[in-house]
Amino acid sequence: MCGIVGIVSKDQVNQQIYDSLLLLQHRGQDSTGIATMDGSVFHLRKSKGQVREAYRTRDMRSLRGNIGLGHVRYATKGGADREEEAQPFYVNAPYGIILIHNGNLTNTREIEKDLFSKDRRHTNSASDTEMLLNVLATELQYQISGQDFSPEHIFNAVKSIHQRVEGSYASIALIAGHGVLAFRDPFGIRPLVIGKRTNSSNGFDWILASESLVIENNDYQIVRDVEPGEAVFISSNGEFYSEQCSKNPKLFPCSFEYVYLARPDSIMNGISVYEARLRMGDSLAETIKKYISSGDVDVVMPIPDSSRPAAMQVARQLGIEYREGFFKNRYVGRTFIMPGQLQRKKSVRQKLNAMGTEFKNKNILIVDDSVVRGTTSQQIVQMAKFAGANKVTFTSAAPPVRFPHVYGINMPSRYELIAYNRSISEIEKELSIDKMIYQEVDDLKHSIINNSIVKDLDLSCFTGDYITGTVTDEYLAWVEREYLS
Repeated sequence: MCGIVGIVSKDQVNQQIYDSLLLLQHRGQDSTGIATMDGSVFHLRKSKGQVREAYRTRDMRSLRGNIGLGHVRYATKGGADREEEAQPFYVNAPYGIILIHNGNLTNTREIEKDLFSKDRRHTNSASDTEMLLNVLATELQYQISGQDFSPEHIFNAVKSIHQRVEGSYASIALIAGHGVLAFRDPFGIRPLVIGKRTNSSNGFDWILASESLVIENNDYQIVRDVEPGEAVFISSNGEFYSEQCSKNPKLFPCSFEYVYLARPDSIMNGISVYEARLRMGDSLAETIKKYISSGDVDVVMPIPDSSRPAAMQVARQLGIEYREGFFKNRYVGRTFIMPGQLQRKKSVRQKLNAMGTEFKNKNILIVDDSVVRGTTSQQIVQMAKFAGANKVTFTSAAPPVRFPHVYGINMPSRYELIAYNRSISEIEKELSIDKMIYQEVDDLKHSIINNSIVKDLDLSCFTGDYITGTVTDEYLAWVEREYLS
């Protein structure tokens, strides 16, 4: 999971991109980068750490141009602490291309081999983004072959990318002297939204971003999502072109976007994240009723912030008082996307504090958005009991995470997952809780889709069914070995 943004404007874009990355900071805190294009000249700045730490006034002044892109990274490939893994990536031919990417490629071994032996290209990092950039550059080079530049060449190159690349990818690229390209994998796993606004020349400025809140916050109008398999090209003059580049596109957005990753004020694939989380609470409440009676619980509490909508609906549906007992230090990053288990354990106590008066002598029903490794959940239960809770029932708005996630979320090892190969009673014992209740898979699916244009979801980390159809047991074992080595 990463956050990406690209802008084509009549004005300088450096400040717009910076502001957009602040809005996307929840999607990645390992590193960040901005690239701008001034005519055919690129300006690039990237650094480890968060957006506010990475750019100084002199950096912003050097990022000249009315076209640009930006990235916040959450490491799922390569090292989180290696600056050379930060995006964007650059190649100098053809034209000069800079690219950013949100997602994970699942056939990197084959791509790396082909780039070296067939395409005679070299990569300097372990990043699948750099591989994707080199595939794009190679295919665009084949298409041009001495001809003048045209959007048709770009779309043909993206068609070839869909043939060569597997996995999830929402990407934005600058092509020197020509404009911005954006494309999305044929399953639409990772999000990408288009916006526009009228500029001073009575034309349009354009923006592409991972989440709609970026578009609205910059005073653009939401146009639509980039379709699965579609490529969009916006010229330096603001001319908009698009084409479907996949022979068999299907929309399977990642369910975890709606459970946890996206901000609640975003709309992706026509679905409001906030409203989806409210519906998750409604369906979770029905499941809770099967296992406990309302008299067994005194109060319902959320783990701030992403579980709050679901918790409010659980309390409402059960007729139990809703209380805020955990208070959040907003200056600590999201524990789920901390790069290491030790950092996660340390940061939970720094991030959350339990207020004793809300817990003492009460039976607490805690609602969290999901339980992945169990690191956060275990310490939260300890905090609740230390604060005086009689009994703790722990509930999750998502089903048990039992399988690795290979499409852009850092869950590569099944052995880190608290629900892997464990029964519910074993999870209760591991987390030292009185009762554990999970959302049902079908209930989660229906809560998110809810009569929208979306007909299905990527639910692979819950079900083990990988929608691209190319994720084998051998591949999962290889990913695990790479992660643990």
